[in-house]
Amino acid sequence: MVETTGQALADIAVLDDDLDFRTYLEDFLKDEGTYTVRAFGNADEFFAGCEERVPDIVLLDMKMGEVTGDKVLEQLLVRWPGLCVIVITGYPSLEDMRTTFKLKVFDYLSKPFSLAQLRQVLNNAVEAYGLSQAAQDRLRERLGHAIKLLRVARAWSLKELAAHTRLSVSQISAIERGTNLPSIESFLAICRAFDKKPSDVLASIDF
Repeated sequence: MVETTGQALADIAVLDDDLDFRTYLEDFLKDEGTYTVRAFGNADEFFAGCEERVPDIVLLDMKMGEVTGDKVLEQLLVRWPGLCVIVITGYPSLEDMRTTFKLKVFDYLSKPFSLAQLRQVLNNAVEAYGLSQAAQDRLRERLGHAIKLLRVARAWSLKELAAHTRLSVSQISAIERGTNLPSIESFLAICRAFDKKPSDVLASIDF
């Protein structure tokens, strides 16, 4: 069970073209007291809101007029591949679920669902994505993981990355484990080793 600390655990964006249902979700999430909530009735407003501030969790309706949820989902995962997306639909089918999960969504809720079901799925998402951690802990963990993925993609050992960055093996190991946040100098050295812009590495962690 997720424990609250008086601060919002996650920023949730809701996209649903049904005003009544959208308002219902928004009111419930606000009443929970552990989330900040933004609700959108169309894809254009939704993407504009995401560009302004990337949410932690998206509740996405799959059946919406001309712009279908699967098209929105495809765009979402291209722009923010690590985003937590929970699909909501009133027309579930086994084939829909298979197709949706191939696109790497976190979970799937079919209408009508109970508030207890929604609460449990959100709790699971908060735990799975480390949203109950302090912001600095999440930053250390996500940045360390991103650096490790870059190293593995090059097939470098810790020792090889240390040689390219002039950092110690223990420093890099601690950074990758999320124990330590790299200094600006260390981070720049790591980015240079991988021929990456610092902004690109930071953008990849969706923080």
